[in-house]
Amino acid sequence: MINHAFPDKFLENLATEPGFDKHSFVNAHESDTQITSVRLNPFKPSNIKTDSQVPWCPNGFYLNSRPSFTFDPLFHAGAYYVQEASSMFIHHILYSIRPDKADPIKVLDLCAAPGGKSTLLNSALEPTDLLVANEIIKTRVPVLTDNLNRWGTSNTIVTNNDPRDFAPLRNFFDIVLVDAPCSGSGMFRKDTEAMNEWSEANVELCHQRQERILADIYPAIAEDGYLIYSTCSYSHQENEDILDWLCQTFDMESIRMPISSDWGIVESESPMAKAWGYRFYPGKVMGEGLFAACLRKRENSGQSNYKNNSQQKLPAKEIDIVKTYINEPDDLYLLKVNDDWLGINREHKESLNTLHRHLYIKKSGVRIGKLAGRDLIPDHELALSLMINKDAVLSTELSKEQAIQYLRRDNIDIEIIGKGWSLMAYEGHALGWAKLLPNRINNYYPKEIRIFSQKQEY
Repeated sequence: MINHAFPDKFLENLATEPGFDKHSFVNAHESDTQITSVRLNPFKPSNIKTDSQVPWCPNGFYLNSRPSFTFDPLFHAGAYYVQEASSMFIHHILYSIRPDKADPIKVLDLCAAPGGKSTLLNSALEPTDLLVANEIIKTRVPVLTDNLNRWGTSNTIVTNNDPRDFAPLRNFFDIVLVDAPCSGSGMFRKDTEAMNEWSEANVELCHQRQERILADIYPAIAEDGYLIYSTCSYSHQENEDILDWLCQTFDMESIRMPISSDWGIVESESPMAKAWGYRFYPGKVMGEGLFAACLRKRENSGQSNYKNNSQQKLPAKEIDIVKTYINEPDDLYLLKVNDDWLGINREHKESLNTLHRHLYIKKSGVRIGKLAGRDLIPDHELALSLMINKDAVLSTELSKEQAIQYLRRDNIDIEIIGKGWSLMAYEGHALGWAKLLPNRINNYYPKEIRIFSQKQEY
């Protein structure tokens, strides 16, 4: 049994929140039962052993025990993402507001790192839809980029900008997710540091920050577009009060979500606008604390001029070489940044050019590689992507032990068959590149994401 010393006044304040049950809440925090959940990548089917399904997310599953994800090659291949179950409710919101997927949409995940909700959104989108995953804090951008690389799709752009930088993009996004920085009380079970940092003053500070972020991003939401708002806080100041502020300050209407009584989710209404919100309490749900809500924007923020007719002139011979490594290359817009070739779904060419004019872009689609003469030096992103033409490259299947050696950048003990660039794969899923030479293998797995731990668990 775990003894949680809750911060002063925390339980007292929480007692007035909608649906709060002190007994079940405290028991859940004192229990040593560990809840582990993963979300499978629908683009990379695999034979991962799971237990029961997360009821509000068809790709989400609970595990009976927590394995060592670090030493599971399928994790590094992007076959699944380790994600807290409550946060998968965003999937349910997205499907509720967009059941038919008729017209292509543009989606922004404003506070995206480490990438759990970005990969969740991406799983629910079509290739003709665009996902922009933005992270405000520069040091958190690499982990966001790595996780989207593993997911493998080419309809994503990663940016590193403050919310106010999106203001010129008026009416640009059909759906904006703001998983706002918050006081973190919903993560007390998993993060005791969050307990030490919690205070009434910090709750108020977070409330003010949330208002600023939402006011900054509001112009970028399209008329009749949606704002999905979420926090990992229980405090009404960061949740229902924010919904009231949004409805009173802007022309927004609350959207009620269909939920099942079996799920244990508490439906709440904000005091003034009666806006619907959804609260997740440990003890009532198999997951951590979460608040989520969805609102529709009913006004037009004015139109910006997005037209950009700039066309990069690229050498045809180089394009022909690059295309051989790609499935259905005519579906892609190819571009060159310095010496790197990149590819993104053709439908997103104009959006990419528009975003490039206003934002600091860290990733555009998939980085394919660099040309050295008539040969491509393939990039790690290409290895993990769904666009790669596997008929054009060698592939070497590894055992689990060999895959761990590869992911550590150790020497790999295998018989060399063939020569040149080879995908290194585990259970049919690519992990990265190696170059096969007559008497050795050069391991090109990126140094910055290799496995550092020496403890092996099989």
